[in-house]
Amino acid sequence: MDDEDSRPTCFDAMVLGAGISGLVSASILLDQGSRSVLVVDEYGHVGGNHIDRTCGQYTFDIGSFIFQDDSPLLRHFPELLPVYIPINPTFGRLNPQGAVTRYPISVADDLLAAGPFGLAQILASVAIARLFHRRQDDARSFARYWIGERLLRRSGLENYMERFYGVRADQIDVSFARKRMLWIKEHASVSTHVRRLLHPPGRPTNTQLARPREGFARLYGAARRRLEERGATFLLGAELQRIERDADFQLHAGGRRFTARRLVSTIPIPRIQDLCGIAPDPELRTTTMISLFFSFSGARGFSQSVLFNFSHGGEWKRLTMYSDFYGLVDGREYFAAEVNGSEANQSVAAAEESFRRHVAQNGLFAGDLKLEGSHTLETAYPIYTGGAAERASKAVSELAAFGAESFGRQGGFDYQPTARVSTVVAETALRRG
Repeated sequence: MDDEDSRPTCFDAMVLGAGISGLVSASILLDQGSRSVLVVDEYGHVGGNHIDRTCGQYTFDIGSFIFQDDSPLLRHFPELLPVYIPINPTFGRLNPQGAVTRYPISVADDLLAAGPFGLAQILASVAIARLFHRRQDDARSFARYWIGERLLRRSGLENYMERFYGVRADQIDVSFARKRMLWIKEHASVSTHVRRLLHPPGRPTNTQLARPREGFARLYGAARRRLEERGATFLLGAELQRIERDADFQLHAGGRRFTARRLVSTIPIPRIQDLCGIAPDPELRTTTMISLFFSFSGARGFSQSVLFNFSHGGEWKRLTMYSDFYGLVDGREYFAAEVNGSEANQSVAAAEESFRRHVAQNGLFAGDLKLEGSHTLETAYPIYTGGAAERASKAVSELAAFGAESFGRQGGFDYQPTARVSTVVAETALRRG
């Protein structure tokens, strides 16, 4: 016998996922005239993968999240702006030569420091790539065409691409490279450098922001309250069981049944496929990310607040010094280092051991380095292996035939690096829908 409450709770629309895309979607649906919107998430919090963890007096993020005060997100939730903390982040990278240098490319360290003969080899490598390696089938061949084999290796870019996804660079879809790695083409373009010499870019007009020191709950709590005042209802920490459709959608979640005329999904594509009775595509995979939380006292060996690992060794891909944003705790700095789970055999212990060994080899964090905690996130971001874009498009079309609108980082298998991009994509999708 079905033990669910047989009385459905009716809404004009339902949104699956309470991350940025889900929150913005709920706001747009209310703007479009929906009087009642249900926002559902299996997480017990609002904000999706914008997650923080408190360890004693330290608060860390699962990732590195930097916002801007001119983001379109604030059009939907102006209450967020006074909650953010203004910051001035700086970015660097550890290169294969063991130096901390400019991110993503340094003319001085990647080109001039190679010496006259090395520079000649780099330039010859670029010429060879432009003449004989014009075909671009994957992220590696895309990058090689623009900067050549020598610089691809010397700069460490290939290492970072593989570290980011946990697969070889020649397995990463070229459509992703063209969409999200356009800076490679721009840095390799002579016309771009000439234009910058003639018309130097001005100082950024926006302000960079971080979440409040207390964590994301305070930030997204303001967005939730605004939506609830406008007619949204939140169901958090409830297991999604299945979705059926006749005239309306019926969602079975947390032992209850909900109905709505419209269904928007921002959760991973295979998950919504399974809920709707559509065979999930096993090739639409996501990364597992291990975050290591450290406190530190001593000489850290670099000044930047965000450091990327482009070196030939080490599994970690990026670290963020949160103490640069929020201040020291009892005289100690603190930061999080991100490791692709596949690079460390899904092991926190292996990730920590590798990180400690690698930073010591490169003269970083000389002093008292203490692991305060860790977090493993299984659906961090999509893995764009060859053909993934076409598979994702087909899956989204199948869901559309069912009647579900699916988009976002997870729902559209679309890597979105900022809240700005997530907001624009949600606005475009729902207004078109």
